[in-house]
Amino acid sequence: MDVNIFIFLAVFFISVFLLGRLFEKFKIPWIFSSLLIGVLLAIKNPFGSITSSVEFGFMANLGMLFLLFIIGFEIDLKKMRKFAGFIVKGTFFIILVESLVGMFLIHFVFNYGWFISFIVGASFATVGEAILIPILDEFKFVKTRLGQVILGIGSFDDIFEIMILVIIVLFYGIESPAIATGGILMTIIAFVSLFVLTSLFIRLKSKGQKFSSFRIETLFLLSLAVLFLFIGIGEFSGSSALAALLAGISLKTFLPVSRIKSIESEMKSLCYGFFAPIFFLSVGLALNVGYIVSSFWLLLLIFFASTVSKLVASYMFAYKKLGKKDAILLGIGLSARFSTSIVIIKILLDSGLIQEGLYSIIVASSVIFTLVIPILFSKLIVKWKVNNGK
Repeated sequence: MDVNIFIFLAVFFISVFLLGRLFEKFKIPWIFSSLLIGVLLAIKNPFGSITSSVEFGFMANLGMLFLLFIIGFEIDLKKMRKFAGFIVKGTFFIILVESLVGMFLIHFVFNYGWFISFIVGASFATVGEAILIPILDEFKFVKTRLGQVILGIGSFDDIFEIMILVIIVLFYGIESPAIATGGILMTIIAFVSLFVLTSLFIRLKSKGQKFSSFRIETLFLLSLAVLFLFIGIGEFSGSSALAALLAGISLKTFLPVSRIKSIESEMKSLCYGFFAPIFFLSVGLALNVGYIVSSFWLLLLIFFASTVSKLVASYMFAYKKLGKKDAILLGIGLSARFSTSIVIIKILLDSGLIQEGLYSIIVASSVIFTLVIPILFSKLIVKWKVNNGK
């Protein structure tokens, strides 16, 4: 008898609960137990019909979007403004360095042209900020200087992903699912609309305080409506991830101060208690174990080249401003992968601009980064006893 999706989720959540308690003993956020389960299922998956279903994919995508929403909700705009120039410069410098390293690597190792090599390198250099938020939450680093800089750079680089997507559509006439919905003009309108809406919510901050007498349940529904409105608009420009993040920023500013903590608690319960574990499960399931074994040296080459370039660039840029240890932690944190840039790589594969070998290596290395970076980041915070009050 086939297992239905409800039985599968029941077994999965109890497994995450039990394994998560073991993870916490090693100072690793419990939610990454779902990632390990995904990796194990990637080796042999008896539930393929469930994990490849539309319903599972939808829930996994919502998991990523809710995590990004939480990031936006956690961003402190006042503190972020103090580092705005630093974040913008840091994003350009760090992404550019790793993009150039990736370009040379892909050109000489995989024999692709310079332009495609740069596009792939640039998309791979972006940050999977959704991977970072559970760690920063676990160690209460979200509100710190380091936490805000990591989230700031991780969020700002989403703009690079949109630019890369537009470039490959314009240069190669590729039909991106998002851009094909309404064309380039609709993409630009939707992209601009997201920032206009965000600005509008911020400007109407005083009006939002009038909602302080509303029940939490009512405000929670309003928050969900705003989140899905932003995501819906973002779908037209291929920027649903950025849209979810901007929805969080908008609501954090607009909602009554007296209700912020309650709404945040409700959202985190929904996110971490249901959707996020499914997202991390899907990340683990994407691992192509067979290809990793057959091309292990290529995976190691990309892993070390990318890690070293990110660490060196982050350290060179940030050690004077943040200090040596924080600069190293910044580089490690920004090495988290599996962002929406994977979508760009998939579009390049589907259009025939890259081959399955390169695609599999990039996806596999992204999962490896996702496995290694959280553990390394967590261990260094504990070992160095970094002051989370900064």
